[in-house]
Amino acid sequence: MSERLEDIAARIVTAGKGLLAADESTATIKKRLDGIGVESTDASRRDYRQMLFTADEAMRNYISGVILYEETLFQKTDEGRPLADIITAASAVPGIKVDTGAKPMALFKGETITEGLDGLRERLARYHAAGARFAKWRGVIAISDTLPSFGAIKANAQALARYAALCQEAGIVPIVEPEVLMDGEPGTQSIERAQEVTEETLRITFEELADQRVSLEGMILKPSMVIDGKKARKASVQEVAERTLRVLKRTVPAAVPGIAFLSGGQSTEEATAHLSAMNAMGPLPWKLTFSYGRALQAEALDAWAGKPENVAAGQRAFTHRAKMCSLAARGQWKKEMEKAA
Repeated sequence: MSERLEDIAARIVTAGKGLLAADESTATIKKRLDGIGVESTDASRRDYRQMLFTADEAMRNYISGVILYEETLFQKTDEGRPLADIITAASAVPGIKVDTGAKPMALFKGETITEGLDGLRERLARYHAAGARFAKWRGVIAISDTLPSFGAIKANAQALARYAALCQEAGIVPIVEPEVLMDGEPGTQSIERAQEVTEETLRITFEELADQRVSLEGMILKPSMVIDGKKARKASVQEVAERTLRVLKRTVPAAVPGIAFLSGGQSTEEATAHLSAMNAMGPLPWKLTFSYGRALQAEALDAWAGKPENVAAGQRAFTHRAKMCSLAARGQWKKEMEKAA
């Protein structure tokens, strides 16, 4: 595996491939497992992720990297093989979530600041030794008629930039994730408001990245798409794609090698359709791909249902979903392809 940041970033955005976000916290994965009637234990969490990472067709053909939770980075298969080695053997890049979560921001009602910078340099060295070659940090931007405040955007952007600089110092590609919430309260924001907030957030984020001397060629952006709130009118796929690209062209330098979108509360099919529509509007200065968690895993989780005899079924469901996302990353997905599966 190449150790140049630029080369690692280029591998992450290989044409037709994207990221599997398997970095759910222990609390979040417990909710997912509860939903299929499986107790969340070290073994069940390991078995679930092992099922995904050993889906050979999906991992080799459609997945460029996997974002891991710290527990998973150091876990081994039931045969004693590190899960990170399984990912690497499939020609994908192991990555690691390094923030410690969004916490209420003092004096900023309704807004949060993501924590985890203390001790990050030392943790990054340990993660690098364990095989991680990229990392992820999520800043959370609340949206309403009055939020976000400039102060909250600025604080989260600065934290993202400081994290990114520490990653590059450690030989790790930072994925910079400033997420503008689509599913926050009250959920009535218009797509026009979402566009306005996303543009301001990205503009300030790249200003902070420049101030922290972060190499744009050695990073990946993970933004939310420009989408109206869950209780607002439903924008068309075309409008979402056009507005999202308009914001990106205004704010993201061409030196950034790729943009890996989060699904951010969209349905599996919505996330796929929007990505495909954007790629069909190319050519673009950066690669556009996916960094999906639930939108890649939901069908596989249901098919697996925690039963060893269902591993193959879970892997088939994961492979299908990954293939659909791969087609979207090339601008070639069509709705009828879902029915043909």
